[in-house]
Amino acid sequence: MNPPYNVLNPPKRCAAGHPLGTEPGCHWCGARTRAGTPCQCPAMRGRRRCALHGGKSTGARTPEGRERARMANYRHGEYTKEAKAERRRQAEILRLARECLAEIIKASREV
Repeated sequence: MNPPYNVLNPPKRCAAGHPLGTEPGCHWCGARTRAGTPCQCPAMRGRRRCALHGGKSTGARTPEGRERARMANYRHGEYTKEAKAERRRQAEILRLARECLAEIIKASREV
C-alpha cells in the first residue's frame, strides 16, 4: 500500500504536529516573502507567525526596551501629542482671529 503522501516530501505540520489544515487553530505563517508569496512555514502554537517571522518574539520587556521600540517607529513627529496640541492651539487662535475680523467687518458695514 502506498503512503498517503510522498515519503521524501512529507506534508507540512503545525506546531502541534498535525498536518496543516486538518486541526482547528493550525494555520500557515502568513508573512509575505520578498517575492510577494506567503511564507510556507507553519505558524507557531498560539501565534500567527512562524519562528522566522516573529512567532518566538515576546516583545520588549524592560522600560528601556519599550522606549527603544517606540523610538524605532518614530519618523517625523507630526503625530506626537505635543505636535497635535500645538496644531489645536494654532487652530483656536486662527478661529478667534477670524471671529474678530468678522466682527470688525460687520461693525464697519453698519457705520
